[in-house]
Amino acid sequence: MDLGFWAKTSGTWVNVGAVLLGSFVGVLIRGRLPGRMQRIIVQGVGLVTLFIGFSMAGSLGQARAGAVDGVILGLLALVLGGLAGEALGLEEWLEQLGELLKARFRGGGGFTEGFVAASLLFCVGPMTLIGSINNGLVGDPTLLLIKSTLDGLSSVALAASFGPGVAASALVVLVYQGGLSLAAGGLAAAVPDPATDPRVLLVTGVGGLMILGLGINLLELTRVRVASFLPALVLAPLLWYVAKVLS
Repeated sequence: MDLGFWAKTSGTWVNVGAVLLGSFVGVLIRGRLPGRMQRIIVQGVGLVTLFIGFSMAGSLGQARAGAVDGVILGLLALVLGGLAGEALGLEEWLEQLGELLKARFRGGGGFTEGFVAASLLFCVGPMTLIGSINNGLVGDPTLLLIKSTLDGLSSVALAASFGPGVAASALVVLVYQGGLSLAAGGLAAAVPDPATDPRVLLVTGVGGLMILGLGINLLELTRVRVASFLPALVLAPLLWYVAKVLS
């Protein structure tokens, strides 16, 4: 079945629209809320983010490569990926991109923080990968439409606290999620059953640990350099393959 461009990417466009709309609503109510209410909104999002992260991280327990447990592979992926991310300066690069967009759109305080937090929250997760494959391969945007609803609601809460930087994350959603949808043919050939494939479970679990870090940042418990761990998402399936061969 030869799908057109819109059929392959429809879910992504709806997701982008939901983020922009949610951010617009959040910015509208931002100036009308006292600081303590803005803080409680961020804390609410932070707590839910922790829940999502814990739920996703549980996938590590379901993934194995021979005799090697998925938790061990997840740990190796995070450590090695974190070292690679620090060497590449990914955290700084993402912050610089946020500052560039801030200057371009004349964003106020919190622009970069909102951009980074929203970009990671909206793009790291199983719904992004599986939803994009379904949309791009058979034209089914159902999962991405559900994700759009969640992202739209989160955008309201984040933008009410951080401002228009959250809206700028729509660009990251468009490029990353849209790219996955367009590449779905190749992904589906490599991963015929993404819901149970151990490589996807590993990526989901590692992504969940990163989402946990994002939740910790939102709650201001400490500062986790979440963006530096992004290479772990690529390393996780590679480590699975190596462990499988050596087992």
